[in-house]
Amino acid sequence: MKSPILAMLFSLSLLPVLPAQSTANLPYRQIPDYPESYTPESVAARMVDGLGFRYYWATEGLRAEDLAFRPSPEARTTDETLDHILGLVDIVLNTVQGKANIRGEDDNPPVDFEAKRKMTLEKLAMASDLLKNGGAKLEDLEIVFQNGDNKSEFPFWNLLNGPIADALWHVGQVVSFRRSSGNPFNSKASVFTGKLRD
Repeated sequence: MKSPILAMLFSLSLLPVLPAQSTANLPYRQIPDYPESYTPESVAARMVDGLGFRYYWATEGLRAEDLAFRPSPEARTTDETLDHILGLVDIVLNTVQGKANIRGEDDNPPVDFEAKRKMTLEKLAMASDLLKNGGAKLEDLEIVFQNGDNKSEFPFWNLLNGPIADALWHVGQVVSFRRSSGNPFNSKASVFTGKLRD
């Protein structure tokens, strides 16, 4: 007669082993040190960094039930909200890189949550680095939307009150949604200091 414990251990050993997604290498677990001087670019980069820190902690430890949560039948799920945030981050990065946002062109193939999270955080870090390291001057940057032969151009100001502010708004929704689905935001994450409190 087999021991029930041995049988259970054997059956557990047959389960597929999923690679652990390390969050240690993701940007924005802690907000980067602030720049030594105030320039238009360093201030804009700090706004991006603030978004990155908030996004990191809003999405840290989300479960399948959190991702599927929607507050009403008409609302986006948390996962759909994260897709929207990634689209806004693409606009930020494209603008800082001097690239047009082309309608119908999707830079983001369908990916699982962890890959989407990593992609969003890395794109925010890239945009911030370009702003901080002289890769972009605000007066030269425009948001460009292209739809076939039609092109719309907007000054960098619109990036601040548009995609960056909108992404911050939606990160707040993610925090609210996860609280509603029973998995609150880590209360030790201080958005004021950009660090975890002890």
